[in-house]
Amino acid sequence: MASAAENRRGIVFMLTAMSLFVINDTLMKLARETYPAGQAIALRAVFAILVGFALVFAVREGDRLAMAFRPRVLLRGMLEACGALTFGWSLGLMPLANITAINMASPLLIVVLAVMFGIERVGWRRTLALTIGFIGVLFVVRPGAASFNAAALVAVFSVLFTACRDLATRSIGDDVPSTIVSLTTTVLVGVIALGFGLTEQWQPIWRIETVYVALAAILVTAGTFFIISAFRRTDVAVISQYRYAVIVFATLLGYLVWGDVPDLFAFFGIALIVGSGLYTMHRQRVRPDSNLKLTRKAGA
Repeated sequence: MASAAENRRGIVFMLTAMSLFVINDTLMKLARETYPAGQAIALRAVFAILVGFALVFAVREGDRLAMAFRPRVLLRGMLEACGALTFGWSLGLMPLANITAINMASPLLIVVLAVMFGIERVGWRRTLALTIGFIGVLFVVRPGAASFNAAALVAVFSVLFTACRDLATRSIGDDVPSTIVSLTTTVLVGVIALGFGLTEQWQPIWRIETVYVALAAILVTAGTFFIISAFRRTDVAVISQYRYAVIVFATLLGYLVWGDVPDLFAFFGIALIVGSGLYTMHRQRVRPDSNLKLTRKAGA
């Protein structure tokens, strides 16, 4: 059991990570006003790869680079690449708060996939919570409404890739360092984005948008550090709930930068997604037979 002080530190780190991730999305959305999706994501990957290699050698794990070629590590990287590309494409066409809310349905989809693959069994409570959460997604996406576009549908696919990525992460052995997994993912994101970029008309890179992309790469790396630190020597079930603060940050930045304000339908959908997500996490914590229970390693 973590102390109150350790949990407070974890909450601060989690909120810091969420704010950094939203600022990253904001910078990438600004870059997408000029750059096509493939170019923006490929450029960010270049900067992130440099940071990733620096981290691998800084923690003296260069001798484990061969682990990057393990099939499960590569699978996780491919899923992340598909998720990053679909998210990045939608990001340029949707309000920041809306796409962030859709993305936060990922924990719900993880439970659904776990049930489909026989990893988890759910009772009527979580089934009801999942149903309410996906109704919330429909309120945000609103198929058939005048505000609906292809970007909303692609954003839903990005959530599917993200959920599959998180399930794939569970199958990677503990002997593979997080730095190697992260670097492999970053390289594959860059390769997939570059391949997709061959279908686009790239813009000159000597402009302010490249600075946005470089800063975004740094912020993603920093956010990853803080989110890992948030779960060290803390109660994961307590800290995880603050992940949903990202929607508040996204709504605020979306308004300050673009003047976007979600309408009542979107706000209602966001409330359903957050509420169902929090309840689902609670049920996974209290049920002793849950295979998706949030845990932390001893000594972490």
